[in-house]
Amino acid sequence: MAAPSCPALLATCLALQLATAARGDGCSGFGNLFTEIPENSAHGSLVARLPAAGDTGSAGLQLCLAGADAAWFYLDGRSVRLNVSAGRALDREVEYRIIVQVLNENDNRPHFQGATILTHNVSELAAVHSVVFSTQAEDADGDTLMYVIDTASPDARFFRIDLPNSGKVVLARALDFESRQQLEVVVTAVEMNTRERFNASARVRVNVLDGDDQYPQFLPCTPRTHHGLTVCTSPVYTANVTEGQLQGGPLSFSPGSVYAEDGDRGLRAAITYSLLAGQESGRFHIDNMTGAITLLRAVESSRSTPAISLSVMASQVNDANKFAVTQAVVRVLAANRHPPRFAHPTYRAFVPAGAREAALLLTFGGRVLALRAHDPDFPEGVNPQVRYSLRPGANHSQLFQVMPNGLLVARADRLHPTQTYRLQVLARDEESGETSSTAVELEVLWPGQAAPRDPSEVGSGRSPLNMGVLAGGLGALLLLTAAILFLIMRAMKKRQRQQETADRAALAIEKHPNVSLRWFQPVSAGGR
Repeated sequence: MAAPSCPALLATCLALQLATAARGDGCSGFGNLFTEIPENSAHGSLVARLPAAGDTGSAGLQLCLAGADAAWFYLDGRSVRLNVSAGRALDREVEYRIIVQVLNENDNRPHFQGATILTHNVSELAAVHSVVFSTQAEDADGDTLMYVIDTASPDARFFRIDLPNSGKVVLARALDFESRQQLEVVVTAVEMNTRERFNASARVRVNVLDGDDQYPQFLPCTPRTHHGLTVCTSPVYTANVTEGQLQGGPLSFSPGSVYAEDGDRGLRAAITYSLLAGQESGRFHIDNMTGAITLLRAVESSRSTPAISLSVMASQVNDANKFAVTQAVVRVLAANRHPPRFAHPTYRAFVPAGAREAALLLTFGGRVLALRAHDPDFPEGVNPQVRYSLRPGANHSQLFQVMPNGLLVARADRLHPTQTYRLQVLARDEESGETSSTAVELEVLWPGQAAPRDPSEVGSGRSPLNMGVLAGGLGALLLLTAAILFLIMRAMKKRQRQQETADRAALAIEKHPNVSLRWFQPVSAGGR
């Protein structure tokens, strides 16, 4: 073959295959190497130098040449050299492709993109069994990944993955913004087709967004648990009006103003108020924005109308189907003209010291001391709304207590003979708020000591002996009277039985003259 006037162009394309001692995976494209070599080049001429990725110095790395024309070349470290002999020379008119294949090694772990803690927002109205977010990891080796929920994560019960290869996370149970605003779950990506099963985990923080799923609630509400759910129980509002009177503004209710708010704390939808139609609802007006209730017409009589019950509805402005109803009770009070008053400004009391934990205070003669405040506005002066209490301050509340009925109780086991105390007792009309007070001067007696007599009875000529004789005489007289009455009634009953017997005998003789009278003989009293 004649020598060419210029060097011939030889284009070589190499595909590098990497084979390790541990494994032999399939090929991956390394790319083409284009080089030039003159024809008739000598044996061992340098054809191409492989990139660093083909470094034979790497541990376990083996380079090899493959393909139909691999016999034209041989490897010398990272160099590809020409393999010719005396009978075989490289001809320009022939092109040769050098294919070098590199086998993949699992030297990359999967990883999630972005921060180590991922954040997703999910509405509490999201449907159960729906996909709420997806997680995706990357593997530089191209390995197939499988996604799983770490069951040890705090809120794993709320989520699941139905298709492990997809990374799509499904909602397993309903969310509730009012009970939980944030959840946390760990998602792990694991290699499926490798022996090492490398994995990576991502902590996912789920922010629960508020949805319009709650109804208005009247405040203050009382939370109650029902079948694992917390239910808000609406209060009953109460207010007082006086018969025949109109107030200058809205009524004052207890335990607070009529007020409701949206149960969805994150939305706070606007609320409108109204009164449901009722027998007496026309007497009142409610402000649809504030819930303030005003009496329009006075109530004539507290006896005929002691109380009026109103049904108050609070509904969302943007959704009238979301509403709540509660009761507002307006009590009608009689006109108050007199405050309660004690009969005496000061009372004397006694209590024996002893081992008893509680002992009633006594007054003169050993009678129980019962404080009663008189209110002329009520029949017989008894106001059922009067409440008794000890005035705060130096009243020794740890030793004494006043009962709702006006009785005073002492801790007798903590008292000592000859001690004295002065107690201030208040009587308060719970309806009008009027109060009055009295003082109780208390003397602690010795155990077993009787309360002294009333000084007003000392000069009356009645001694304990005379009183005993009088009581005994009255008792004997009562017994004698009872005995006489018993004898009289017994005699009357005997005569009545005798008369009835005689009447029956006369009737029998009249109807049957032959009947013997011996059947109708009266029975003696001793025989009954």
